[in-house]
Amino acid sequence: MEKTLDHIGVAVRRIEDAIGFYKNVLGAELIDRYRSEAKGVESEIAIMDIKGERTELLCPTNNTTSPIARFIKQKGKGVHHIAYRVDDLEEALLELKKQGIRVMEETRRTNKHGRRLIYLNPADTEGTIIEYCDYPIEK
Repeated sequence: MEKTLDHIGVAVRRIEDAIGFYKNVLGAELIDRYRSEAKGVESEIAIMDIKGERTELLCPTNNTTSPIARFIKQKGKGVHHIAYRVDDLEEALLELKKQGIRVMEETRRTNKHGRRLIYLNPADTEGTIIEYCDYPIEK
């Protein structure tokens, strides 16, 4: 199955500062900004676009339970995950299972833009947090 880079997720402490950097230094456009208090997300998200390439800025809204807050405490701010777009998420999950790659089922969800996503287990990806996603509404 073909995979293409969808976006890079970046953990930040102050979303306003991060948006300013992306806009003023990198020339990015703010495409969307929203909060998700869903369990396992608990973040404010700003989607930045630079000539068709997307970066998601992720700022924790709960410093106790947000996975982004835990990530920042353990590793500091910076690249949190790399997301790859697949044609069909369910088919991609079957392919991963055949390859012995585990996913973190508790991360499976559909975001406000209709993107279905799940994170692969970093123990099986050489430590990198990788997201697989698809956009079934666009099909």
